[in-house]
Amino acid sequence: MDHSTAVTILLGTFLTLLVLRVPVCFCLGLSSVVAGIYCNIQLPMLAQSMVRAINSFSLLAIPFFILCGEIMNEGGMSQRMINLANAIIGRFRGGLALVNVLSSTFFGGISGSSVADTSSTGAVLIPMMVKKGYDPDYSVAVTITSSIQGILIPPSHNMIIYSLVAGGVSVSTMFMAGLVPGLILGAGIMVTTYIIAVKRGYPVGEKTTAAQKLKAVKESILGLFTFVIVVVGVISGLYTATEAAAVAALYAFIITFFVYRDVPLSRMTFILKRALKTLAIVVALISCSGAFGWMLAYLKVPAMVTNALLTLSDNPYVILLVINLILLGLGMIMDMAPLILITTPILLPVAKSIGMDPVHFGIVMMLNLGIGLLTPPVGSTLFVGCALGKVTMERMAKTMVPFYFTMVAALVLITYVPAVVMTLPRILSQ
Repeated sequence: MDHSTAVTILLGTFLTLLVLRVPVCFCLGLSSVVAGIYCNIQLPMLAQSMVRAINSFSLLAIPFFILCGEIMNEGGMSQRMINLANAIIGRFRGGLALVNVLSSTFFGGISGSSVADTSSTGAVLIPMMVKKGYDPDYSVAVTITSSIQGILIPPSHNMIIYSLVAGGVSVSTMFMAGLVPGLILGAGIMVTTYIIAVKRGYPVGEKTTAAQKLKAVKESILGLFTFVIVVVGVISGLYTATEAAAVAALYAFIITFFVYRDVPLSRMTFILKRALKTLAIVVALISCSGAFGWMLAYLKVPAMVTNALLTLSDNPYVILLVINLILLGLGMIMDMAPLILITTPILLPVAKSIGMDPVHFGIVMMLNLGIGLLTPPVGSTLFVGCALGKVTMERMAKTMVPFYFTMVAALVLITYVPAVVMTLPRILSQ
């Protein structure tokens, strides 16, 4: 067996299938099988690696968090978050845009998904903003950019996937590490949003009375408690992230169908089908990535990449810059979950070699790939936003520039100032 030929077959087959628009999980599985046959590897070994990839207790958290998010989304939680955000900051210039960002902060901590956040709050806020005199492209840009907070603010499905691939990094530590960066990103987006609103002369929001504020808090407090169940319970050590996900799903079910009662219980069948569809995609990706990751390790690809980057420079700052550029570039052509599964086994050893904590690297990866969700040609969140706002991709490119700058600035801060990420986990773990 020629080592370089085997690596070429593995990566070449994967990229060829990807270009042919074969689903990513099949790209991962088929390329692993083709490379395995060339290397005379017994195929049952690849099958075993696929089973091992999904044989994890922590993985149980994903279906529960998905179900929790679907229930809360269907039960009208997004509208309650919008009302609460409007009561807090809606009175300022560009108030509705600021409400958009703050509602994403609230809802992101419930759904854990950028696309879910955009689909739910965007469906309400984008038409509302346009009706109030905001430009459609600006309305879409604010919505999709602020939704990235859901990737960093717990509970994040993608953090759970990363913790599995990274070899047992604590899910609860990842949740704690993402909270401050998520809030910093949200604050930066709000500043950018406000500056543009003032420059374009967007309307001043309506003031709300004390009674309206109190009503908004009362209507949303039970939904927000879902976030408290997850974060406080996990941080305090009362239960694991998996147990928190199960409790949160049960709580969301009770609140949605027996307290809020905005939707009939018969909708639960539809919610379960939608959650199952999402879960099937996630599990298939994780399973096939297990075989692909096993082949990468067998062919010593992570060691090759580590040596190549360390040969390029021994300066940690330069290596971090290269890692960020690689992740940003890949994020423009592939979706987030597959990239976590593919790049973590390759780039995490590089990060460890320069003394970077796996938790810190995970948060940097989350934000990098989150930005990728907003970049063409494969930005799923960008596509959803453009569809909701009926705006072309070309028009969005110019509008997104200041928001890209804000996100990259947050990325630089998170990358080169580890304390932003690691301080809260260290304090709470004492």
